[in-house]
Amino acid sequence: AAAGLSYVGGYVINTYKSYDNFLQDKYALLPAVIIICVAVVMFIIGLIGCCATFRESRVGLGLFLAIILVIFIAEVSAFVLGFVYREKVKTDVQATMRSVFEKYDGKNPESTVVDYLQEQLHCCGVKNYSDWTTTQWFNSTGNNSVPLSCCRQDMKNCTGRLDQPQEL
Repeated sequence: AAAGLSYVGGYVINTYKSYDNFLQDKYALLPAVIIICVAVVMFIIGLIGCCATFRESRVGLGLFLAIILVIFIAEVSAFVLGFVYREKVKTDVQATMRSVFEKYDGKNPESTVVDYLQEQLHCCGVKNYSDWTTTQWFNSTGNNSVPLSCCRQDMKNCTGRLDQPQEL
């Protein structure tokens, strides 16, 4: 379990590099760091449990049980906090994404990240393609279209025009 958590934490940190413009809050990596710390603690607790079982130590097994109970309580607390604050996290991420979309000009690094994100997640805009109608880039192009990264990958002649939403 500790190795699996270490992999997940490392994967999240590695993936963060692709989306760091959207996650301007540097605390966005905190869950990944916590996952890695939990993996280390789980490894140590597993060793305590194995050693206590091998030696048949009542004190060691009691300590192991107490640690497992504390971890269970922490997991339940984390679940409850995640459930309670899920809407706040959602609105914060959407607000940050909207600010990055506002900076889109097709050339700057934020634009590259927006294009990459839309292509990888097969999406267009924060909620849908109509989010682009309020951006500075949309008004400056004057051709009533969204970036080509909004186009479906199976569409070969997609122009990003809003009068053809089936291609987006």
